[in-house]
This record gives sequence, C-alpha cells and structure tokens, in this order.
Amino acid sequence: MGETVIETGMVLSATPVGEYDKRLVILTRERGRIAAFARGARRLNSPFMAGSRPFSFGSFELYEGRNSYTVSSMSISNYFTELSDDFMGALYGFYFLELADYYTRENVDGSRMLKLLYQSLRALLNCHIPDRLVKIIYELKTMSVNGEAPQVFSCTCCRGEEGPWKFSMARRGLLCEECAKKQKDGFRVSEAAVYTMQYIISSTVEKLYTFNVSDAVLRELDEMMELFCRVTIDKKMKSLEILKSMY
Repeated sequence: MGETVIETGMVLSATPVGEYDKRLVILTRERGRIAAFARGARRLNSPFMAGSRPFSFGSFELYEGRNSYTVSSMSISNYFTELSDDFMGALYGFYFLELADYYTRENVDGSRMLKLLYQSLRALLNCHIPDRLVKIIYELKTMSVNGEAPQVFSCTCCRGEEGPWKFSMARRGLLCEECAKKQKDGFRVSEAAVYTMQYIISSTVEKLYTFNVSDAVLRELDEMMELFCRVTIDKKMKSLEILKSMY
C-alpha cells in the first residue's frame, strides 16, 4: 500500500491528461525529478489549478502509488509570475526548466539542481544582470553539477596552468600554447573568459549572480557555451530554438 510523502520542488512541465487532469513533472529536493498526477487541476475551482503550472515552487504532498504519484495537496510559495510579464525572460526561464528536466533523474538527489534553478530564475528578474549572462552561468553550472563541465583550470594535455589559452571542443577544455600546436581544433580564449568560467564552476550558488562582465567577454562566453552545449547535449530544446530566433 502506498504512503503520503511531502516533497519540496518546482514544476518543470504540465501536460493535460483526460478531461480535467494534469501530469506534472516536478524537480524535487528529496527524490529528484518525478511525475505526479494532479486530479481535476483543469477545473476552474480546483485548488491545484494555480500550482499546476511551470515555475510553481513550493511543497507538494504526494500519494505514492505503485507506478506513479498523485498530488494530495500543494502549498506554493513562489509562482514566478513576474516572468509572465517579460516575454524574453519567460523564454529563458522555460529553457532553464527544459535543461533541468534533461539533466535530472528520479530517485537521485535533486537538491543542488533545484537550488540552482530557483536562484537562476530569480536572477532573470534582476535587471542589473543581462539574461544572456544568466543563461551562460546556468548552463555551465548545470554541467558542473552533473559532471560535464569543460576543463578550464589547466591544459587538458599537459596539465600546465599557464596560458595563453585555446579552447578545444575535441578535448573538451583548454589547451596551452604548446599543446595547441599539436591539436587541429581550437580557438583563442581570453584570460578574462577563462577566469569567469573558473569562477562559475568553483563558486557556490549563492555567489553565482553577483558579478558582471564586459560585452566582449559576454560575446566570447556566449559563443563558446553555444558550441559546447551543441557537442554535449544530445537533445534540441524547443525554447532555446525560439530564443535563438529572437536574437
């Protein structure tokens, strides 16, 4: 017989099921990414209606059945409604949800990804940080949390720590000047961009969105992360495709 559990999490996606229900994908702190049915969530008077939407963050009481979860109650502390007033911000936000869905798994601790996702959505609401920089930070830190970040602390060949540097997609990281001569691919990367990537990977989530960069470094990081994501992530993100068409 199933039991009732209480999970802290955020709704990543919501899909209509039947006439009145919804199937929610929730990133939880305790159990990673799970699917749960919200019965009657599409009824106008449903207590689940508001919280059964993407970005809803809070506490979810769930009945654990044999093959799925069912929402018993929910207490939402943040709906991120401000994103609905910012079209571009909402697109970035949906991309963040898609990336979280791609990387997380059921029954795998989701606390770090949930915290990163929450703080990244908050950063989108900060007018002092460009959305493109928030995107770069979120992408790189997500890869770091999941063990797929590029090697930016030393040369991927000789392990030397002295630049100038080139970045190799084939080596998934930095090459010093000497090693770059032996590698066919690679493009020049500035010390400022290398330092920024090092800071993102090594910093706690609380310190991620406390800096800014020049336009030149932002463009450099943007181009680099676009290429790196292309060779690392084997799925097309719908919201990212829309974002690219808006640039």
